[in-house]
Amino acid sequence: MNAPAPAVIRPLAAVHLRDALTAAANGHGPAALAALMHIDPESWAAIEQRAAALGTGLIDLLATAARTGGTP
Repeated sequence: MNAPAPAVIRPLAAVHLRDALTAAANGHGPAALAALMHIDPESWAAIEQRAAALGTGLIDLLATAARTGGTP
């Protein structure tokens, strides 16, 4: 039995995610939301899978970026 191929994050979706995290870190909630809305559904699913593999979710990632100003 073959394992399903991992979902793919398209390059443009990765850019939108980075823009969303940057906007959240800079306190620009509307810009973060706008960037997230540009992510295609397939990439969105892949982002959720990868965040889950890290033991977190996208909302937590955005909240952490906003709380820390983008510093780890």
